[in-house]
Amino acid sequence: MTIDKVFAGSIPRIYETHLVPLIFEPYASDLKERVGSMNVSRILEVAAGTGVVTRALAAASNERGSIVATDLNQAMLDQAASAGTARPVQWLQADAMALPFPDNEFDAVVCQFGVMFFPDKCKAFSETRRVLKPGGVFIFNIWDRISENEFADTVTAALAAVFPTDPPRFLVRTPHGYHDRPTVERDLAMGGFTRSPQIVTVTARSRAQSPRVPALAYCQGTPLRSEIEAREPSLLGEATDTATAFVARRFGTHDVDGKIQAHVITIKK
Repeated sequence: MTIDKVFAGSIPRIYETHLVPLIFEPYASDLKERVGSMNVSRILEVAAGTGVVTRALAAASNERGSIVATDLNQAMLDQAASAGTARPVQWLQADAMALPFPDNEFDAVVCQFGVMFFPDKCKAFSETRRVLKPGGVFIFNIWDRISENEFADTVTAALAAVFPTDPPRFLVRTPHGYHDRPTVERDLAMGGFTRSPQIVTVTARSRAQSPRVPALAYCQGTPLRSEIEAREPSLLGEATDTATAFVARRFGTHDVDGKIQAHVITIKK
């Protein structure tokens, strides 16, 4: 497992307490509404993380239906399970490129900001298509380019100041590295989907009570932490402090508010 995909140690807790309310909750609500408008009763979520979408789906979905939530990182699922859901959910560690389910099993597959982490996206899309029932729907979202996501962009600039000769580029490379629509359409087609996807861009606001929140969220609640520590473990605190200062300089020293933007993709089998 490469450094970009490791969510372990204290990362899951900080991810849940800081990053989820900062950037993930608005898009979890968006996916919940989109899935809720569909006639689905058996849902698979891949790359569920700490369960922000899972909780939303469990609160809104057909109570007679079922939800299976998977992630590659058991530590993230443990954090998700500890938060609880409105109704029972099956939590299962699984690789999106080798899903442990039979063909034609689910009405919908949902993935929030996970496909960017898949090393072979075409294979993952092929697996998704395989486990979908005929007419089933795959709905997922991906972050737009980093320049359209202001806190992530600012933190990246801050880390370039701390590590000028070898700046950590995790945020650019992975979460914000898969935003090109023609590439997504090509990969879906190579994964076996024959219909054209619907792709919509959704802009929201990311808000926090202080510039420290986004700095801590990104520097210590994502694999960016591992990338910083790989360069110099003792500089994690300094990197977080510098990111805080950069966010404060751009957005203010108290309540901060930045733009976030993502694409939501829907395609049927």
